[in-house]
Amino acid sequence: MSETSTGFKREIKLFDAVMLVAGSMIGSGIFIVSADIARSVGSPGYLLLVWALTGLMTLAGALSYGELTSLMPRAGGQYVYLRESYGPMVAFLYGWTLFLVIQSGTIAAVAVAFAKFTGVLVPWFSEDNVLLDLGFLKFTTVQFLAIASIILLTLVNQQGVRNGKFIQNIFGSTKIIALFALIIFGLLLGTNAEVIELNFTNMWEPKALVPGEHYRAPLAGWALMVGVGTAMIGSLFSSDAWNNIGFSGDEIVNPKRTIVLSMAIGTTIVTILYLLINIVYLTILPLEGSPEGVDVMARGIQFASNDRVATAVAEVIGGSTATIAIAVLIMISTFGCNNGVILSAPRVYYAMAKDGLFFRNMARLNKNSVPGVALTFQCVWACLLCMSGRYGDLLDFVIFAVLLFYILTIAGIFILRRTMPDAPRPYKAIGYPFLPGLYIAMASFICLLLLMYKTEYAGAGLAIVLIGIPVYYFFKNKFQKIED
Repeated sequence: MSETSTGFKREIKLFDAVMLVAGSMIGSGIFIVSADIARSVGSPGYLLLVWALTGLMTLAGALSYGELTSLMPRAGGQYVYLRESYGPMVAFLYGWTLFLVIQSGTIAAVAVAFAKFTGVLVPWFSEDNVLLDLGFLKFTTVQFLAIASIILLTLVNQQGVRNGKFIQNIFGSTKIIALFALIIFGLLLGTNAEVIELNFTNMWEPKALVPGEHYRAPLAGWALMVGVGTAMIGSLFSSDAWNNIGFSGDEIVNPKRTIVLSMAIGTTIVTILYLLINIVYLTILPLEGSPEGVDVMARGIQFASNDRVATAVAEVIGGSTATIAIAVLIMISTFGCNNGVILSAPRVYYAMAKDGLFFRNMARLNKNSVPGVALTFQCVWACLLCMSGRYGDLLDFVIFAVLLFYILTIAGIFILRRTMPDAPRPYKAIGYPFLPGLYIAMASFICLLLLMYKTEYAGAGLAIVLIGIPVYYFFKNKFQKIED
């Protein structure tokens, strides 16, 4: 599209921003990851504790991060905060990792989840239905639908932020209402007295499953801390993207107030929803189960088929009809989640290009006042990841980098208070320095566990970041900063 716009349009209001925060956070994770957490900690109490600690960590991060958004409410969000705190290289490495894996990989993974659950309603969409087999690459109907959904949402967002926020408001509010309805119906219709007694009697006796065996080893001391910390990896991914609203700072009405409020409200809503949904799980399904179980009750939360805990709960509540309803809910959830991610992330690539650190065309706004070229680049790369089938591996590798950049960003609050003491801060981090320090301590502990016990993943994530160093110098030497 031609470059006819001279700037972003401020069209995102508080409700829109809350839907972007909550809608981007809620994807498919809450319906699935509790199974893996249950296998890691082996106790209802500690399952809920993992989600509670994740909520605490997310809220601490959001309430601390708000100071940076009020200080610098500009397009690019976290990229801008890192640039002002540490310089252009660290900021570029964040944007590089965001484009290469974090956002594009998330878009691919969520799109595939959307396509898989669409297959519950339309069986033609199946990983077994291969459209093209090249030997080294199989292209299935699931990948076809995933790619189609990414292209569709990209085209919608190319037409302006108003269209993107409309989609987000519809799908975001629908899935929040539907999740609350699931909680209410689950508690009213699905609760099982025997399951409640089984799960909530001696609920604080953690036992981890020994890989490859049915033996459950009691957890205590350091082993328990490791179990809880590593279990939080899945719940943290399910609660991520709360910061994406900051990427759109130049498109938000009264950004110094709206961004902070939307992150606080959105993360609170999602934290409450996630805790309540897990309570519903525990009132309907036994936590412990067997992979050889003949039905959903025998498999329990730990061994729900394909880890689809919500689907197993729906089967208990209402059979096949409820299972279809859950599939529709997950379709709505994943579609809305992807819209939020697709809308937000290109603002980072736009800011990088303005600094002369990415392809110059990405710094262009199209006639609808959105970074159209950046949206297109993101779409192409996410679609290629869908075709490769490697997005899941990349997301596993990058969690160390995700947490590392969050730590650096929150630590930037301390740096900027020293280097920019007189800059106006309409909002200051609540509980400073303790709340930001709490987030840094919790995230650092999880990074330490990743380095110690998941060295392959942490090392690969760090390698993806470090590969960006020569790329940084390439862009720095090739392009010049674009002045406003």
